[in-house]
Amino acid sequence: MSSCTPADTFWVCTCPCSRLLSGIWEMADKLTRIAIVNKDRCKPKKCRQECKRTCPVVRMGKLCIEVTPVDKMAFISETLCIGCGICVKKCPFDAIRIINLPSNLEKDTTHRYGPNSFKLHRLPTPRPGEVLGLVGTNGIGKSTALKILAGKQKPNLGRYLSEPDWQEILTYFRGSELQNYFTKIVEFNLKACVKPQYVDQIPKAVKGTVREILKRKDDTDTSRVICEELELIEVLDRQVADLSGGELQRFACAVVCVQKADM
Repeated sequence: MSSCTPADTFWVCTCPCSRLLSGIWEMADKLTRIAIVNKDRCKPKKCRQECKRTCPVVRMGKLCIEVTPVDKMAFISETLCIGCGICVKKCPFDAIRIINLPSNLEKDTTHRYGPNSFKLHRLPTPRPGEVLGLVGTNGIGKSTALKILAGKQKPNLGRYLSEPDWQEILTYFRGSELQNYFTKIVEFNLKACVKPQYVDQIPKAVKGTVREILKRKDDTDTSRVICEELELIEVLDRQVADLSGGELQRFACAVVCVQKADM
């Protein structure tokens, strides 16, 4: 039986920080682990920057986490972060997450909002006459993908500091069905109607009765049929601001259904 201790087996230095780093770096070679910072929850002005204080990489003298009390949010280096998860446990506002990725698809990044934020890899391909569904948990890019496909958001191919122009984007998708799809968007040959995700914001942007709004948007002369199907007949003369949550959802669906669109 071997008499070696765990410290003898893996590393020479017995410093707790070094033992932790060596083990995690070995694990990092097998998994891609990235830190995600929630900009709405990160509040450096209201905390003691626990993430930076407890980061083992920072303690080794490297700028893995950069944050001061006057910053709006913490910045975590994707190249230096080892995914140990200590900052996740120490953050008082639960603003940091460490996630595992099966692989880092650098060549297939479609969009990214900034550092320490999610990356959208690839896009689904809409086809005429087919129904395309996107299923997944919150925060994985479903809404972003739909915005891009609807022409409401230009894909930056992961270059959030120097966004590409449309010509470069079309070149990137050359040879795929998405090249023709985005060409139609650029040439305004494709109209997409998108139902708002947060219907509680609709009354702030739309004024008038349900009947008035539907009449204004009806390109297909189908508002009556749609209202019957969605049970909106009884609220046609009601102000949009007075609709309940469920009625707002059905109203938003009706506004999309009565418009003439390609998608």
